[in-house]
Amino acid sequence: MKNNPIFALIDCNNFYASCERVFRPELEGKPIAVLSNNDGCVIARSQEVKDLGIPMGTPAFKNEYLFKKHGIHVFSSNYTLYADMSNRVMNTIAEFCPDIEVYSIDESFIDLSSFRNRDLSSYMQELKVKIQQTTGIPVSIGIASTKTLAKIANHIAKKNKQYKGVFNLLTEKDLDRVLVKVPVDDVWGIGRQYSKFLVDNNIFTAYDLKCSNDEWIDKYLTSVGHKTVLELRGKSCLDLDMIIAPKKGIVSSKSFGKPVSSLQELEEAVATYTTTAVKKLRNQHSVASIISVFISTNRFKETPQYNNNASFKFTNPTAYTPDFIEVALKILSRIYRKGFLYKKAGVMITDITSEENVPYDIFNPLYLDTPQKNIMKIVDKINNTLGENTLFYGSLGVKRKWQMRRNMLSPKYTTSWKDIPKVK
Repeated sequence: MKNNPIFALIDCNNFYASCERVFRPELEGKPIAVLSNNDGCVIARSQEVKDLGIPMGTPAFKNEYLFKKHGIHVFSSNYTLYADMSNRVMNTIAEFCPDIEVYSIDESFIDLSSFRNRDLSSYMQELKVKIQQTTGIPVSIGIASTKTLAKIANHIAKKNKQYKGVFNLLTEKDLDRVLVKVPVDDVWGIGRQYSKFLVDNNIFTAYDLKCSNDEWIDKYLTSVGHKTVLELRGKSCLDLDMIIAPKKGIVSSKSFGKPVSSLQELEEAVATYTTTAVKKLRNQHSVASIISVFISTNRFKETPQYNNNASFKFTNPTAYTPDFIEVALKILSRIYRKGFLYKKAGVMITDITSEENVPYDIFNPLYLDTPQKNIMKIVDKINNTLGENTLFYGSLGVKRKWQMRRNMLSPKYTTSWKDIPKVK
């Protein structure tokens, strides 16, 4: 066992709600719900809202009575704030353990194998306290010999206050006693359909799954399911993925806050989405050759329907935003039709290549060898330092009335100078 890997899963508790509480401490212990784009559905809940029985994904308008009755504090999704708080949490974790895999915006795995001579439970308690002190975000931590077991340990740490947020499966003498209490649908990697299938075949718990016949698992759950079973048995099959692979396609798209009919508003939206997508392209040190633009009406409304898309391929790959905007607007002018109420527009960038793998072209100058790259570097630096849209292209518009509805948006406390909290 001394050579086996050791993993920990750090999971932020009710992350979106916790981010809102950091800057509104009077909301501690109060029910909080966060809504999706255009304030449509509930996508995040504090524990108090979960206890009230309000499910995830339920439309906000159907719960207005409950929101008022129980004094639920409702927020529009503030993705800028949540992403920045996530980065702060992950950076704090990396100070304690450099071998980190950021699994999602509120979860990360770390490899504690090199710390096996320490008291891991105490060390992770230190990390939990440090994250709370530096970011204000409460976390739960599970420790185990595989990532799947670490997920289970994390779930136990979160649900049982006696462990004070950290549960170490490595110190449990009887692992089966723990697994027999875990429903099979709580096992990482077992989706809804697989869970129903397993229950129909008398596999109700993680322990039942662990003890399943290998041939039966191979036949019905494929290789992924087999790896899950092996992980439940303590054999690590899932390594830490510390390198985030560059995206092969980048999409930027949102539904409008109100129906849009004019070409001008669509142009502003497409230019905005293009700017966002190309910045993501540069952030992963890549260039691209193809951009696609799409527009669509609301298929759920009894109004005339229309949707269309078109693409353009550059001669040489680039990451120069003005070129992408120019092409995107030309595509839009071709596919736009008057007389329709548009609900959504977006862009997709494909044929992506890393900067280091761009082939040379003796007949045409490459983006990487022109002043365009330096211009983009300066624009990105200014916006990253002074705030988003400090510099922006005129084609993005100023008023942007088409933007998605976020009537209960909290301030961008950590990324906007005007929103920095003031100490009285």
